[in-house]
Amino acid sequence: MTEPPGEFTEDAFLGGQLRLRQPRSGHRAGHDAMLLAAATAVQSGHRVVDFGAGVGAAGLAVARRVAGIRLALVEIDEMLAGLARDNASSNAIAAEIIVLDVTAGADAFVAAGLPPDSADAVLMNPPFNDPARHRASPEKTREIAHVATAETLESWIHAARRMLKSGGALTLIWRADGLAEVLAALDRGFGSLAILPVHGDPAAPAIRVLVRAVKGGKAPTRIYAALMLNNESAAPNKQVQDILAGKGVLPLANP
Repeated sequence: MTEPPGEFTEDAFLGGQLRLRQPRSGHRAGHDAMLLAAATAVQSGHRVVDFGAGVGAAGLAVARRVAGIRLALVEIDEMLAGLARDNASSNAIAAEIIVLDVTAGADAFVAAGLPPDSADAVLMNPPFNDPARHRASPEKTREIAHVATAETLESWIHAARRMLKSGGALTLIWRADGLAEVLAALDRGFGSLAILPVHGDPAAPAIRVLVRAVKGGKAPTRIYAALMLNNESAAPNKQVQDILAGKGVLPLANP
């Protein structure tokens, strides 16, 4: 890729195991992507699809942890998709980069090589800020990446349900205060839910929720002990630091 100097940064993830080029401003990968990757259960040989992949952070982090997956990174923004392609190449990770709107119909998915019932795992970090409470960014890419419409979550989960094989798993990260929306959207076609709340610190309400759901699953819902990003002294939680350094996974990755 060619780009004006200073428009992009190169950042280390997983303790330097993964290096990603990304825009200096606009949508940037961070803790959410790494937590999502650490919560995603996959095995070598699995077909894994990352919806709304951005520069590829979450999907590439999964591929760095589990060798031999067949990874597809789906992103609507051509510039971000180009960065994802470069990031996969520079990290020597095999990945198919697909420029596609996740809300597109089944025919568009098939044309892009993503037919129904073909994925073992889907992971996603959909746009989740409530437009009624979130001041939209003047940068269109940041707005697309972060601000949800009323139909965003349901349409993304519908696309995941269509793509997954029976018994395949969807893993997502969302606003904790929107958990009811997640459960409602998963009510059709998914079961065996596993839920992990994420708190900024022990004294504050959860800020994120990680959810794994199995297509056609029948097992009871499990709620795991909350993950604290910081401890009572506002110091970073060692467990989280280890996960961000690529030295561990979250319970959802061990179903």
